Amino acid sequence: MKITLMQFVSLDGVCQGPGSPDEDTSDGFTGGGWLVPHIDARFIEQASDWLGHADGLLLGRRTYEAFARDWPKITDPDDPFTERMNSLPKYVVSNTLRDPAWEPVTVLRGGPTTAITELEKQLKMRPGRELQIHGSARLGGALLSAGLVDTLRLVVAPVVIGSGRRLLTHPAESTGMRLTHHEVTPTGLLLLEYATTGAAPVGTYGLDGAEGLQ
Repeated sequence: MKITLMQFVSLDGVCQGPGSPDEDTSDGFTGGGWLVPHIDARFIEQASDWLGHADGLLLGRRTYEAFARDWPKITDPDDPFTERMNSLPKYVVSNTLRDPAWEPVTVLRGGPTTAITELEKQLKMRPGRELQIHGSARLGGALLSAGLVDTLRLVVAPVVIGSGRRLLTHPAESTGMRLTHHEVTPTGLLLLEYATTGAAPVGTYGLDGAEGLQ
């Protein structure tokens, strides 16, 4: 199974609380709900298609608890995400999660390092399409640095938040990316998809252009 990291981010890289003001108020964050005014039909269509590639969800504890609180309460039969989000297998990286109720769920103890080991030994080798990381920026960054992320999908909202948790703030290793899809929705959301290519290449810019590209 490929591992795909999916994130909603602002122009200044904030990924905290895109869906509502009270989605994630940790660390005193009060700017939640910034993605909602820009949601349009094309975004819904693409996000639904992306979720359709998932054979499992990989989550950190905070994201799992937020999703477990909200997704089971959505009862709209026409919602394109609810049935799949509720029924997909969930793998949660946490040492503190007890009695998880949003099933089917497997808890991976020991933090991101243990998750990397488990993913290498078990999940990544299983047949299937994608194991998708939604939210869970710290976990996503650790797996990206470990070279386990195959695809990065970003939905970039045309807004600057100014505060809040940011995506990939301090990755341990550089990672090169190859753009495989880009699109702008009618409301200005950027839909971006990248394939990871290993360590980021470097070079020296001279008078005749880029030189020494590695």
